[in-house]
Amino acid sequence: MATQEPSPPSSMESNKPGFPKKILANKLEDKHLCNCCHNLLRRPFQAQCGHRFCSYCFNMTVRDGPQKCNACIKEDIFEEPTSILKQGCAFPDNAARREVENLSAICINEGCTWKGNIKEYELSHEEKCEFMIIPCPSCKERIRFNEQERHNERECPERTLNCKYCKEPFHFKNIKAHDEICPKYPMICEGCAKKKIPREKYVDHIKFCSKFRTPCRFHVVGCDMSVEKERIHDHERACAYEHLNLLLHYIMGMKVSMEGLQPQGLELAGHKLLDLHRSLRELEVRVSQISTTSIGPPVQGVTSSSSSLGLPGPPTPALPLPPPPAPVPTLTVSTSFTPLPSSVGAALELQLHSEKTKVAELGRRCTDLEVKVGTFENVVCVLNREVERFTTTMEAGNRQHRLDQDKIEALSNKVRQLERTVGLKDLTVAEMEGRLREMSATTFDGVFVWRISDFTKKRQDAIAGRAPAMFSPAFYTSKYGYKMCLRIYLNGDGTGRGSHLSLFFVVMRGLSDALLKWPFNQKVTLMLLDQSSREHIIDAFRPDITSSSFQRPVSEMNIASGCPLFCPLSKLDAKNSYIRDDIIFIKAIVDLTGL
Repeated sequence: MATQEPSPPSSMESNKPGFPKKILANKLEDKHLCNCCHNLLRRPFQAQCGHRFCSYCFNMTVRDGPQKCNACIKEDIFEEPTSILKQGCAFPDNAARREVENLSAICINEGCTWKGNIKEYELSHEEKCEFMIIPCPSCKERIRFNEQERHNERECPERTLNCKYCKEPFHFKNIKAHDEICPKYPMICEGCAKKKIPREKYVDHIKFCSKFRTPCRFHVVGCDMSVEKERIHDHERACAYEHLNLLLHYIMGMKVSMEGLQPQGLELAGHKLLDLHRSLRELEVRVSQISTTSIGPPVQGVTSSSSSLGLPGPPTPALPLPPPPAPVPTLTVSTSFTPLPSSVGAALELQLHSEKTKVAELGRRCTDLEVKVGTFENVVCVLNREVERFTTTMEAGNRQHRLDQDKIEALSNKVRQLERTVGLKDLTVAEMEGRLREMSATTFDGVFVWRISDFTKKRQDAIAGRAPAMFSPAFYTSKYGYKMCLRIYLNGDGTGRGSHLSLFFVVMRGLSDALLKWPFNQKVTLMLLDQSSREHIIDAFRPDITSSSFQRPVSEMNIASGCPLFCPLSKLDAKNSYIRDDIIFIKAIVDLTGL
C-alpha cells in the first residue's frame, strides 16, 4: 500500500482527461486506463487504495470534498479510510506514466498518417495536427486546423472586411446590403455607359447626361417608350402615328365621359327653352288682350297675366283665350285704360326682355356645343381612318410574323436534330479516343510497365475509401495471346489493408481465348521499380491451375490473384527512390516459355 504523500506540483498536473483509446497502435491493457474517465492515463496519480487516475480526473473528483473510490466499490474491496479519495491522498505514478508514454500511437484525425509514441503525441502532435477538427471562433463551423487561416480570410461568413470604396468596415454576410448604400460605390450610367461614377454623384450626372433615357412626353396618354434626351424629338417625329393613335383613344375616352353628361344637360336646356317659348306666347296674348279689351275684362286679364308673370296680386287660375271683342267706341276705350297703372306695362316688358335674354344665352350655348361636337366628330373621323390604316398594317405585319415564326420553328427543329447528331458523334469520338489510348498503352510481348501519376492524391482517395482499387490498361502475351491486366490497392487489401501496398494479376476475357491453352500456367513476375535502378521490389508466382482465377474467363475478367503484402507502406512513407515527382512505375513480366 502506498504511503500518503502531498499532492504533486502543478507541473505534474494536466487540464485534460485521459488520451482517447483509439490512438493506441497496439493492444489495449486495462492497467493503462483511468478508473474515472476510462481513457488512457494522462499524468497518472495513484490513490492510497492502489487505483490510478488521470491528474485532471482526480482533481475534478475531489474538488468538492472527499469521495468514495468507485473502482473499490465496483471491485467490492471498499475499505475506509484507504478507499476515500481526498486532496493529498494520491501521488504521481511516474512508473505508470513512463509506461504509458512509451506506448505506440497513431493520430486519430482523418487523413493524418502520423505515427510515434504517446509522449511524442502529447508534446508535439496533439495540439498541432493539421488534420485536427476545431470550431471556428466566429461562425462555429467545424474546420481542419490547417484550413483555419484560409477559412478566416476567405470563407467565414462572420469575417470583417473593409469596403474598398468607402473604407468602412462591415461583416461579409452584409456585403450586398452595404453595396446598396455605399456612397462611393461605382455606378454605370445607363445612357452614356460611363463607369465608376460614385453613387453620391450619380443623380447629378444623369441630370445633364444627353444619353440618359427619359420617358416620352406622351406617356400621359400611354406611350411607354424611354428615349435618350438628345433623341426625344426624333422619337416624336418617328412615332407621330402611334402618338396620334394613343391620343385618339384618350379623346374617345373623354368623349364617352362627356356623352355621359351631355344628354342630361341638353334635355334640361330643351325643357327650359320650351317653357320660355310657351311663356312668351302667353305674354304676347295677354298684351294683345290688354290693348283691345274694355275696362272690366282687361283688369281680370291683367291680374291673371300679372300672376303668371310673378307680379303681386291675388292668385287666379289661367284663363282660356276669349273670343275677339265687339267694337267699342274710342272714347270708351281711352276711358277704360285711364285707371291702369303704367308700371304693369313696364314690368311686362322687363320680364319679356329677361326671358328673351335667357333664350339667347341658351341658344348661344347650344351653338357652341354643336360646334365642339362637330369638331370632335371630325377629329374622330380622321383618327378612325388612321386606325383603319394602322390595323391593315398590323394585320400584314402579323401575317409576316407568323410566317417568320414558322421558319424559325423549322430552323429550330433542324438545329435540335443537328445537335443530337453532333452529340452522338461526340460519344463516338470519345469512345474511339479511349480505345486509341488503350491501344497505345497495350503491349504484345508479355512485358508491361504501368506508370501511375498523382500517387499522393490517389493514395489519399484509397485511404478515404473513394477509390480503393485501380486497374491498369490491358496487355497481351502476343497479338492473339492471353489478355491480362494489373490491379493495385494503394492502401492495401485483405491482410495488407492499411499496412501494405497490394498488387494483383488479372486474367481477362480476350477475342482469341478459344485458341489458347487453359488453365493459364505461365510464371508471373511483379515489380515496383526503383527509379534510381538500384533495388527493385520483386515478387513472382506460378499460377495455381486449380484456382478459378486462371481458368478460361466466362465474364469480362477473372478474380484477381497476387500479392496482398507486396510492399510495406512504411517503406514508401520513408525517404525512397520509388516515388519521384509523385509518380511510381509497376512492371509485370509474363514468362512466355511454352507458348
